[in-house]
Amino acid sequence: MRIVVDLDLCQGHAVCQAEAPDVFAVPKRGKVEILIESPSSDQRAVVDDAVTYCPTRALSIVDDGKSENKGE
Repeated sequence: MRIVVDLDLCQGHAVCQAEAPDVFAVPKRGKVEILIESPSSDQRAVVDDAVTYCPTRALSIVDDGKSENKGE
């Protein structure tokens, strides 16, 4: 699993940080920073939630060579 972010879509709402603070950071008036690009399988549920609840659909997960945009 690898996390991909489209910084053109990110508006810094920090929903991802709220869902998975060990994986995402959003500085004040900034855009998401991925702290762990390839999180462990133990973190999959919180990363899935972060992708799902991203209000701008800026996050996606890449698994086994295919992209999954959970926000759609």
